[in-house]
Amino acid sequence: MALVKEIMGHPLISGRPSLVFSASHFKKKTQTTQFSIKPFDRRPNTSKSGVVSAISEDLVKTLRFSTTTGDRKSEEEEKAAVKFKVRAVVTVRNKNKEDFKETLFKHLDAFGDKIGRNIVLELISTELDPKTNLPKKSNAAVLKDWSEKSKTKAERVHYTAEFTVDAAFGTPGAITIMNKHQKEFFLECITIEGFALGPVHFPCNSWVQSQNDHPEKRIFFTNQPFLPSETPEGLRKLRGKELKNLRGDGTGVRKLSDRIYDFNVYNDLGNPDKSYELSRPKLGGRERPYPRRCRTGRQPTDTDNEAESRVEKPLPMYVPRDEQFEETKQDTFAAGRLKAVLHHLVPSLKASILADDFSDFGEIDDLYKEGLLLKLGFQDEIFNKFPLPKGIVNTLQESSKGLLKYDTPKILSKDKNAWLRDDEFARQAIAGINPVNIERVKTFPPVSNLDPEIYGPQHSALTSDHIIGHLDGLSVQQALEENRLFMLDYHDIFLPFLDRINALDGRKAYATRTIFFLTRLGTLKPVAIELSLPSHGPNHRSKRVVTPPVDATSNWVWQLAKAHVSSNDAGVHQLVNHWLRTHACLEPFIIAAHRQLSAMHPIFKLLDPHMRYTLEINALARQSLISADGVIEGGFTAGQYGLEMSSAAYKSSWRFDMEGLPADLIRRGMAVPDPTQPHGLKLLIEDYPYANDGLLIWSAIQTWVRTYVERYYPNSNSIQTDSELQSWYSESINVGHADLREAEWWPKLDTVDDLVSILTTLVWLASAQHAALNFGQYPYGGYVPNRPPLMRRLIPDESDPEYASFISDPEKFYFSSMPSLLQTSKFMAVVDTLSTHSPDEEYIGERQQPSTWTGDAEIVDAFYGFAAEIGRIEKEIEKRNSDPSRRNRCGAGVLPYELLVPSSEPGVTCRGVPNSVSI
Repeated sequence: MALVKEIMGHPLISGRPSLVFSASHFKKKTQTTQFSIKPFDRRPNTSKSGVVSAISEDLVKTLRFSTTTGDRKSEEEEKAAVKFKVRAVVTVRNKNKEDFKETLFKHLDAFGDKIGRNIVLELISTELDPKTNLPKKSNAAVLKDWSEKSKTKAERVHYTAEFTVDAAFGTPGAITIMNKHQKEFFLECITIEGFALGPVHFPCNSWVQSQNDHPEKRIFFTNQPFLPSETPEGLRKLRGKELKNLRGDGTGVRKLSDRIYDFNVYNDLGNPDKSYELSRPKLGGRERPYPRRCRTGRQPTDTDNEAESRVEKPLPMYVPRDEQFEETKQDTFAAGRLKAVLHHLVPSLKASILADDFSDFGEIDDLYKEGLLLKLGFQDEIFNKFPLPKGIVNTLQESSKGLLKYDTPKILSKDKNAWLRDDEFARQAIAGINPVNIERVKTFPPVSNLDPEIYGPQHSALTSDHIIGHLDGLSVQQALEENRLFMLDYHDIFLPFLDRINALDGRKAYATRTIFFLTRLGTLKPVAIELSLPSHGPNHRSKRVVTPPVDATSNWVWQLAKAHVSSNDAGVHQLVNHWLRTHACLEPFIIAAHRQLSAMHPIFKLLDPHMRYTLEINALARQSLISADGVIEGGFTAGQYGLEMSSAAYKSSWRFDMEGLPADLIRRGMAVPDPTQPHGLKLLIEDYPYANDGLLIWSAIQTWVRTYVERYYPNSNSIQTDSELQSWYSESINVGHADLREAEWWPKLDTVDDLVSILTTLVWLASAQHAALNFGQYPYGGYVPNRPPLMRRLIPDESDPEYASFISDPEKFYFSSMPSLLQTSKFMAVVDTLSTHSPDEEYIGERQQPSTWTGDAEIVDAFYGFAAEIGRIEKEIEKRNSDPSRRNRCGAGVLPYELLVPSSEPGVTCRGVPNSVSI
């Protein structure tokens, strides 16, 4: 404990409850001691203390002038007369690669630095000068040796600056910086040495722009957290000024160097100026409710005044400068396998292979064995189009067999044919990449909530006769009473869109319901699939039920029905559970946090690692993934109606109070409240890997958040009177989620428990929930027959003209229903990129500058305890994956459930829980 406080540069504080975990526990991350942090006492209010001497009393005495009785000065005046120097160590992070323009500016800055165009710093005290009533300041100081170190190749370069302050300066609270160079630089941190209280840390992690672009001084605060009411007098105006700068005035077109956070609707997904067919409706507003996104201020299109003009690749989309990917992340994202190749491949091959179907499963396997270009015979043609020197082309051609092959997806790693089995189809509903839709059947047959006057009868075509023979001797009523029936229900979300979807070229879909039975072994088996189409009159057969096969023909029909279910599941997973519920719904909270919470606010410090890169990845999604004719439209069943479907889900079923894991499990009927259980609930499927592991992480986050919140908020009044906190939450709802702001289900923010619940939910969504839904996309979906993202044909019955061709060659019909070769290849390339961890990923339990991100040493120690608990959870998950009694994650050909294993290596690993939605 003393060591941590010494590192932090704080005087030791005695008489407090200590923590169970200290820094030494963090080093022993693999131990399995139960995580437990004792509650903190209220920390002392440092802002109300008296004047803090900047240097030791002995030094002051040594430097004082001798005084006589007739010539006495006040202590303050005597301290002001004593000047001394303190040193700043400034850490700047270099780019690994620079383009010609950046290199040129670097040389110009090195020269300019010698002639006075420097980087100028000024140290600001936490105290006011009693004479001027303004914050006490040091002299202006410049960074030393910039020109001498300009050629340094190290990733981090340390510069120094010397400040002159007087003995009455008090405690440093902020630093202002003016960059007089031509080029921005990335400021990682500053440490001030020479004050009696020890080193003073300024975690910065920010781009500092040239005064040519941004003439105002940049403001950075120390790592000491302060609630608004506790802000030292010397920092109050700076605190407000910095927030005002970040909010902007809501006008103007944003420059890439700006740091302004503001809200707007999703009106930039279409490109009506290019083509009427690329027009897309605005998302956000009464007609199509949606969360808000980051405002860019771009001009409207010429064709539609309500649509914002597009920025197409490779030009960058605006996000505030510090939200942009850092260099390592940029490189990883840009190097998505086959991305650049497909960019060249598609124009020349689209016409010739767009409709090409796979002829058999072997052709799909060849994508992993031979690679796409070799398989198509276009390798030489593609490489000849690259404007590269012949030697490089030859080298690439020799190595391309490895470069252009797809990695074998994990679903094929243990049992190549496992995906065909019914038990694996069912297992993925609780241990695959979309384990959040399955629900307990409470009423059988299921009933629709759609308007019967528009969408036909609400009752299902499912009957007891369809499933009675698959319930291990139970009646349907007994199965319901014993909580043995479960369901994937995509009826209501798909049916309103089916007429439009099925009118698209090469798209065919049903609205599906799948009934599962929970066996005595704790595994699920599918017992019926309902396939629904819109009703078009009393004689139109709009509903069909398919049951497990009894012969060859019914086996093919059953496989096709499962494929349609998987296609529904893939669409809802991507558009609702993944994109909407993690990416889009978190963005308003992040924007509001930067606008309303000061960097010195303790809650901002808590949330900071869980907001990293989210605005950037969401902007890139608007540019190329969810945009008109983008990857999602091209690769998923819903096509151009996918985002409207997402909007409908937001309006009808998204509730922030149900986004936490326990509440979601109870809402879906997968658990019931039970205070005797470790997490306060009992799972109705005991071996539910996503829920089992998720509850461990949820509880660890909750304990960490509660420890943190109780440190700063001793009672409800302290929460209700925190102006920044209340403004953040209010703006997140009333502006960021404006279309749902009147909903009665929004949690209040009045008590400590309220704040703990809200923050735990946000951290859970940004970390574990997103990881569970994202990083298995290629391992499970990279083998398209396992999870086809779209289907191209309906299942024929005996009265359909296609039935004869289906009977004569069912395998050919099956592959003609699946995505084409090109659709498959594009989809695989994208989900491969989305499933990839960057080398600079920060995982849950990790932070940048782990010892100095906050100036509260006891919170640093508590965070090490949280990290130790995350390590224990990882060991527990590994143990569970080796337990043969857990049949849904262990067994012959069964994949272990690792999507919630906290750590990971870079790449596609099917594991790892990053802190934030960063891909």
